[in-house]
Amino acid sequence: MAGDIILETRGLTKEFKGFVAVNGVDLKVRRGTIHALIGPNGAGKTTFFNLLTKFLPPTAGRILYNGEDITAEKPAQTARRGIIRSFQISAVFPHLTVLENVRIGLQRSMGNSFHFWKSEKVLKTLDGKAMALLESVDLGSFAQSVTVELPYGRKRALEIATTLAMEPELMLLDEPTAGMGHEDVDRVKALIKKVSAGRTILMVEHNMGVVSGICDTITVLQRGAVLAEGPYAEVSKHPGVIEAYMGAVH
Repeated sequence: MAGDIILETRGLTKEFKGFVAVNGVDLKVRRGTIHALIGPNGAGKTTFFNLLTKFLPPTAGRILYNGEDITAEKPAQTARRGIIRSFQISAVFPHLTVLENVRIGLQRSMGNSFHFWKSEKVLKTLDGKAMALLESVDLGSFAQSVTVELPYGRKRALEIATTLAMEPELMLLDEPTAGMGHEDVDRVKALIKKVSAGRTILMVEHNMGVVSGICDTITVLQRGAVLAEGPYAEVSKHPGVIEAYMGAVH
């Protein structure tokens, strides 16, 4: 059913001086699911995300959100629709506390964004909601910590909390486990599964193991084009995918 599709791209293409980074990608993201866009380095994943969030204009193709053509929109217009990319607002403020970072995200969602001059008393009204968000990503005990002092995996959890503060309808997570050790990867995987309740997540990853247990649908890109799509059990057996990952898919 068309109403179940929150995001769709049709023939989405991006060329850079003769190099085709994204090549005619048709993608449908179903509402309420976790959808992963994966592929080896250089497959076009980040360029595709940059097209979705309007950091880059497409060479050809269309982007539809809730059935509306948003291809020509500016980044701010697209964000106001509820498409929020993790790093867009998660360049977290390193010298503020964890709680203050989430509070800034809440200010933006309430329409009084970046009113830093507002009295502490007014801002404190957001503390309850900010704490609830921190608890939801297992950061409650870090609320008063200065962000710069957080371990790397916890910083990524804070990015997710700050993204959630913006009340996204569609969360775009850009390599949420990049650079992490096993313990942090497992924590963030569980976190993504937890926060997916009631919302749609599209995540870019390069690690098949990260998406295997949490994603409903996996789209594999290779050289900018869709190589395979489906649930993990199906995609992981695809000969082209096995070859693309040089036997790294188990």
